[in-house]
Amino acid sequence: MNGMIEGGYVPVEHHWFHCEQQVDCKDSWFPFSREDSPRLEEAHKHGETRGVEEMVVATEGRRFDVRLKERRRYAVYWEQPPSEVRRCSWFHKGDKDISYTPYPEHTSLILEEAYMISVTLNDWTRKLEFPTGETVVLHSRMLMTQQQTIPSKYRISFPSASEQSRPRTVKRGLEGISIEIPEGEPYQVDHLVFMVHGVGPACDIQLRGVVECVNDFRDASLSLLSSHFKQSQDGTHMGRVEFIPINWHRVLHGDATGVDEDIQRITLPSISRLRQFSNGTVLDLFFYNSPTYCKTIIDTVASEINRLHHIFLQRHPQFTGAVSLTGHSLGSLILFDLLTNQEIHNTDEKISSVSSPSEATSINFESFEETLRNFGLGKFFQMLTKEQMDLESLTLCSETDLKDLGIPLGPRKKIMCLLKRWREKQESRKGTSQPVPGVPGVYSQVQEQPTLLSDAPSTSPVDYKYFDIGIGQVSIVYPQLAFQPQAFFALGSPIGMFLTVRGLKRIDPKYSLPTCKSFYNIFHPFDPVAFRIEPMVVTPGVDLPPMLIPHHKGRKRMHLELKDSLKRVSSDLLLSISTLRGVWQTLTTLPVNTLPPAASVGTTAALPPQESEGSRAQNGTVSPTEMKNISFGMLNGGRRFDYVLQEKPLESFNEYLFAIQSHLCYWDSEDTVLLLLREIYEGKGILL
Repeated sequence: MNGMIEGGYVPVEHHWFHCEQQVDCKDSWFPFSREDSPRLEEAHKHGETRGVEEMVVATEGRRFDVRLKERRRYAVYWEQPPSEVRRCSWFHKGDKDISYTPYPEHTSLILEEAYMISVTLNDWTRKLEFPTGETVVLHSRMLMTQQQTIPSKYRISFPSASEQSRPRTVKRGLEGISIEIPEGEPYQVDHLVFMVHGVGPACDIQLRGVVECVNDFRDASLSLLSSHFKQSQDGTHMGRVEFIPINWHRVLHGDATGVDEDIQRITLPSISRLRQFSNGTVLDLFFYNSPTYCKTIIDTVASEINRLHHIFLQRHPQFTGAVSLTGHSLGSLILFDLLTNQEIHNTDEKISSVSSPSEATSINFESFEETLRNFGLGKFFQMLTKEQMDLESLTLCSETDLKDLGIPLGPRKKIMCLLKRWREKQESRKGTSQPVPGVPGVYSQVQEQPTLLSDAPSTSPVDYKYFDIGIGQVSIVYPQLAFQPQAFFALGSPIGMFLTVRGLKRIDPKYSLPTCKSFYNIFHPFDPVAFRIEPMVVTPGVDLPPMLIPHHKGRKRMHLELKDSLKRVSSDLLLSISTLRGVWQTLTTLPVNTLPPAASVGTTAALPPQESEGSRAQNGTVSPTEMKNISFGMLNGGRRFDYVLQEKPLESFNEYLFAIQSHLCYWDSEDTVLLLLREIYEGKGILL
């Protein structure tokens, strides 16, 4: 116990805390983990001994840096105001407070010195008065209190007796304090996942941002790893999964684009709150369908993923795992469009992991090979050079000529887009080509002079024709990622709806994402934004329910089991009634009609109803024998990819009441987290 060894004084043990501001603007203090706090204490003592000006300690899975001299904690992967850090040893708490609050470090030093004197002299009549009005009384080793008195110059009225009779409890060290100190995270990272949010700045029903939601998602994964993968985690071959958020909404609605000011000028003043909500969320869907802002969103997502991937590798030089992508709502569509336009690069065509959007999409028409690479057509360079073609001779080719060379439809469309830009640049040499305001894709010829529109985002040609793989989408220059993802998880995704609206009726079963061989479409059954994708791949007319995601506790929810049992009972009852009706008809039919007519059209009418169905399951579903003959395409390597969550018992009472919540439930869904972990670790040979 602190301060007690044979009645002598023992120095207090310090623990490090950091401050976070809550929604109600109150400061809350959270302890660093049992791994991070000793490292901070060791660095602090090392810095004091050697007189080092500043020391930086990576904490919380290396996602935050603590600068000991400043006593500040800085986020590494996202923008967040720095938070205060304290080396804590003394705490206080009022009757109405939920948790203990640490004293400032200079106050703790004064209290510790007074405590040492009291223990040494066995004198417990000391009162310490502070300039801020607090008075701390040391009654004994175990009883210490704080009285709050307002200095006379700040006092408006004398405090009542009831106010003076409520002292605050004072504690020395962490003993006797009900506070949960996290154990810390495994240092080894097995897998990296980037998570892209959907429309608007808020991601869940509590209106939290993507950073807070991803933090909860990460915490749930750590808890499930320790509970469901305990045997494997105790070995030497398993660490953890790191989740990093990607925020594109901040860039789209920032000062660089000026889109918020433009929208605000034309927004009606009525129902202002509803219009502000619509402008900040629903309009993101329209922005993504605009060639100008679609390019901004895509470039932001790709450049942020590449930049943070580069930072992660710098901070984890021993990392040898794979990388996956997760998108929620519109974020899943952004990633899907990005992944469908990736190219498989050779070692000499590596993409710079820190390239900016402008660098990733800049076009250098001076070099034929570089121009093809910027458009993702680098693999066709050798084919075209064998035909003794350069950029100028390529402009003389028609789409039929490119088809005769064996170039697929998708790359042909990209080449035609490239040639269109080259012609526009050639024409611009005669005069500056300036976009006409409000008319994307239309340019007016003006003389070379400064223009107010020079900093406006440039639009890209739009081409809604299908690629050779049958995925219709806007034709823009898509940036390339610095890695090949292992898996892509879509949460509450409208991908199926957008593909249908683009005019696509069916996805070629042979199609797979060029650089990502695993795809999972995860949705809640009541999610109004989510759509299925398997019906666009399997044979038309096949009624195939999605795969049911198991509950993280290992069974189907009770109300769903009861519903299935009632369905089976009613189905068996109907089958028994149908069988009895057939037997009764057979017994009561006249003998002359018992023989079938010679010119019978078919024999199925004479069979009982259950026999005419053959091996097909009831209620229009597919039987296990037919399931083996169904092809699910190559989006997920021949496996199924539509997965549905189990609704909660309360949600089943009213689907409409929980519709919006169902679309925002994935961030704190342990079932979703467990599915991701299971699929990630299956590739490493680690099973539940």
